[in-house]
Amino acid sequence: MRKNIGWGLAALLLGVMAWPTEAAAEEAAAVDPAMVLFTVNNVWMLISTFMVFMMHLGFSTLESGLTRSKNTVNILFKNLLVVAIGLLMYTLVGFNLMYPGADYAGKAFGFSGFGIALPENGVTPAYNPGYTYWTDFLFQGMFAATAATIVSGAVAERIKLHSFLVFTMIYVATVYPIVGMWKWGGGWLNTAGFHDFAGSTIVHSVGGWGALAGIIVLGPRMGKYIGDEVRPIPGHSMPLAAIGVFLLWFGWYGFNGGSVLSASPGDISRVCVTTSLAAAAGVVAASAASWMFQHKPDLSMALNGALAGLVGITAGADVVSVTSSIIIGGIAGVLVVAAVLAIDKARLDDPVGAVSVHLICGVWGTLAVGMFGEGKDFGAQLQGVLATGAISFPVAFAIFFALKNTLGLRVSEEEEREGLDIGEHGMESYGGFSVINVP
Repeated sequence: MRKNIGWGLAALLLGVMAWPTEAAAEEAAAVDPAMVLFTVNNVWMLISTFMVFMMHLGFSTLESGLTRSKNTVNILFKNLLVVAIGLLMYTLVGFNLMYPGADYAGKAFGFSGFGIALPENGVTPAYNPGYTYWTDFLFQGMFAATAATIVSGAVAERIKLHSFLVFTMIYVATVYPIVGMWKWGGGWLNTAGFHDFAGSTIVHSVGGWGALAGIIVLGPRMGKYIGDEVRPIPGHSMPLAAIGVFLLWFGWYGFNGGSVLSASPGDISRVCVTTSLAAAAGVVAASAASWMFQHKPDLSMALNGALAGLVGITAGADVVSVTSSIIIGGIAGVLVVAAVLAIDKARLDDPVGAVSVHLICGVWGTLAVGMFGEGKDFGAQLQGVLATGAISFPVAFAIFFALKNTLGLRVSEEEEREGLDIGEHGMESYGGFSVINVP
């Protein structure tokens, strides 16, 4: 009996608590659906921003894993500074150079002034009203830093730290935002019908062209090419490299998913599916190609195969089918293996395969939009690829060449043998361990 009374009182109490009060009903009716949607969009964009930020940890561990232990401090330092410098330069110049406003629609250049504004409540300008101005700036700033990080891996183990940082400042402040303005800022490539959803060209090939210019001006590492022989210089930690790729793959869901520029469930889901399948196809294709070409399954090639698929799908993740995404990723996986071998044969020393992954596969992914994308024009895609190369490579080459003849670009032979950790930073990456490094 007491038990039944107890249950009855509990049910009555819960019923009273659940009964909507007049104030609660009025509060529920006052909720603005538009503000709810705005908040959800903004939260998703911030989460995507944080995921893209985590990609810099992926780049750091991948690059340090694929190079020698004596240069690990230098590589980690560069990757940290790239994020910091990239954000500061994007604040000072880049954001308003990339998004100068509606007055510059269809043009090749525009600039709305130094620094960034802080409008009331962070309301975003009319070109993208879906989330706050501050979120917009931060998301785009993470992309800007990524373009410079790509160059870091290609010139690793022999570039002077201060010269690389000067290059980063100039490249992030000028080349990246100008190319970005051509499409994402409403410039002339956008008017021409060019499509680059999340940056196969605007981010990855801009970084890839800079990487190619850097390794040409800088020259190969000591001992890499002796006579007609190409000597492999293995990285010191494949676990670090693998961790880096998994972090990058994870971050790519923010890189591509965030580029939907809203929290639209269907669009985000589609983009994440095509992104995943292209990466998976890239891994399988690169593994098979390396097995066939090198007679052994190469882990570094498989890891770069994942990145190749991701870079390749980034331009068209929103407009290609599931089947097309697998084809695009698979071809990118084969291309990256062939490109790594060809670039090495051409005596261009790229320790991490940055040119192969970001330039070659970035170009492929952009052109693939014209082949597989719904209603997209191949001619416009080719135009965007050529225009980006026409500005990115010459300017990057000129910056590196000027640095070589002023501040100096390459460390001394002694410093390169000893390692940049000691020469540039005066510290070791793995203190207390005795590590033998092959020169």
